[in-house]
Amino acid sequence: MSEDSSAAARSHLRLVSLDIFRGATIAAMILVNNAGNEPDSYWLLRHADWNGWTPADLIFPFFLFIVGASMAFSFAARLERGQSRLRLVKHVIQRGAILFALGLFLNGFPNQYSLATLRVYGILQRIAICYVSVALCALYFRRRAWLALAVALLIGYWVLLRYLPLPGLGVPGRDIPLLDPDRNIAAWLDRRLLAGHLFAGTRDPEGILSTIPAIVTALIGLLAGDRLHYSESKRAKTLQLLIAGVVCMAAGKLWNLSFPINKNLWTSSFALFTAGIALLCLAACYWIIDVQNWRGPSTKFFLVFGTNAIAAYVFAEMASLTLYHFSAAAGLSWQEVLYQNGFEPWLSPALASLLYSLCYVFFCWAVMWLLYRKRIFVKI
Repeated sequence: MSEDSSAAARSHLRLVSLDIFRGATIAAMILVNNAGNEPDSYWLLRHADWNGWTPADLIFPFFLFIVGASMAFSFAARLERGQSRLRLVKHVIQRGAILFALGLFLNGFPNQYSLATLRVYGILQRIAICYVSVALCALYFRRRAWLALAVALLIGYWVLLRYLPLPGLGVPGRDIPLLDPDRNIAAWLDRRLLAGHLFAGTRDPEGILSTIPAIVTALIGLLAGDRLHYSESKRAKTLQLLIAGVVCMAAGKLWNLSFPINKNLWTSSFALFTAGIALLCLAACYWIIDVQNWRGPSTKFFLVFGTNAIAAYVFAEMASLTLYHFSAAAGLSWQEVLYQNGFEPWLSPALASLLYSLCYVFFCWAVMWLLYRKRIFVKI
């Protein structure tokens, strides 16, 4: 293969739009996770308390969707280079273990590593489980099986939460309220298996059962990435993503009537609805960036985050936890000192909180830009 054809193949196996989409998602995740004062934040930067959704609730599903979409390109590239499936599986398991361990490390950072109370699950842990699960599907199951598995998991999860009786409490929707925060099978199982290690004490938003529909979010991303990898016309690819996005959104909204959209439980309606929006966003990014070849300062900004996504997330979390846990003066944390002296006195509460978040995003971006400039890309 000539040098030109090799370059063309590499270009075909990587989408700039996917890197941009990933970077925008990481930037939004850092923005939402680092409010100056969360109760004062604008509503769209706060997660829904329980049922329903806000724009902030789209961020994690978007990232899992992108994890799945990226597999279609990375696995195709490595298989074309002659790597065996067994070698890929070894790397997948190794990468999943590292991500899970990083999540445990962040859960205890900087100095709360008691085995009696350390939270087991979290953002990176869920990414790890979804990544390994969907990767094995991508490597060993046929494409038709991906969709069948996604449908089976969504329906199975709905049956568990809707019809499985809770010991001593009864059937949801009949004996107890449907999706009661503490009285549902997902929370019950988390307490049975992980008591003392849960984010909210009685339940965990990244718990065991709710990971099932989260896997579907990544599976839908895999289906989208696989579709983009085909050699048909770019217009047809874009149209297919748009149609799939509308169908998923409509299905999610319809299912919401009897099985509410809920991020904490990652209900089947939530998985479908958010995947639908992710499909529409990917279609827009693909058409604007990869088809129309539009480039600008904003694409470079998000590309810096998108090409070092895990490093950006881990750095942002570590820096944030350091600011929150170390005292500066008068019993105040460094975060409180920065916010109360640099932002709160001069602006309205919501605007002050937003400006602090934006400054924190740009601070993290500056660090990632140094890595990008030196061509340092942290790979797991």
